[in-house]
Amino acid sequence: MAESMIACRGLTKSYTRGGETLTVLDQLNLEMETGRFYALMGPSGSGKTTLLNLIGGLDRPDGGDVVVAGSNLGSLSSGQLATWRANHVGFVFQGFNLIPVLSALENVRLPLTLTPLSKAERKKHAEFALEVVGMKDRMKHRPAQLSGGQEQRVAIARAIASDPDVLLCDEPTGDLDRESADQVMDLLVKLGKEFNKTILMVTHDPAAAARAERIVHLDKGRLGRIEEAAGV
Repeated sequence: MAESMIACRGLTKSYTRGGETLTVLDQLNLEMETGRFYALMGPSGSGKTTLLNLIGGLDRPDGGDVVVAGSNLGSLSSGQLATWRANHVGFVFQGFNLIPVLSALENVRLPLTLTPLSKAERKKHAEFALEVVGMKDRMKHRPAQLSGGQEQRVAIARAIASDPDVLLCDEPTGDLDRESADQVMDLLVKLGKEFNKTILMVTHDPAAAARAERIVHLDKGRLGRIEEAAGV
């Protein structure tokens, strides 16, 4: 059996709203293998983004364990968790979250200030990441000078610049037209196959999900079925 990069065991998460307790994840058990591309699907409110945030160390569970890249996230302090995120996880969001006044290169280089890399090394890593996503010739451009698809590719470059083990993508094609969405999916498939990244992508788009290797279905905070995808 392949090695697990992500293991969720008995994962529970609830929120209190208006005096009512809403259970978003309910005793969820899920393992994801190293170097695999997973799509996470389910109706709104099924716990997809909550699960993504727990795996990325952006939130903490109420119960159960989240083990990612060999670390049990529940055992880490807030400071240790921040360092762990900077070294092991890259995030890609629907809204590209680029800083408007910075160039593409500066946007990609910015998160690397949280790593031990020197200034020269940060620049080298950022340039290589932009080259991987096909945006090195646009590295001096600001976000307003780029198309939506180009902005998302810069955002992906930012996510991979630290060479993380895991890429967590929340609706990465949600704001893109079909052609740009297909290009972004081509890139994610490439990162999985050529760079052995473990990718978990939340999506409502069946065409995007079909590009993954496996589709994980959530329903009311519980694991539904896991099916093989086309992965092409």
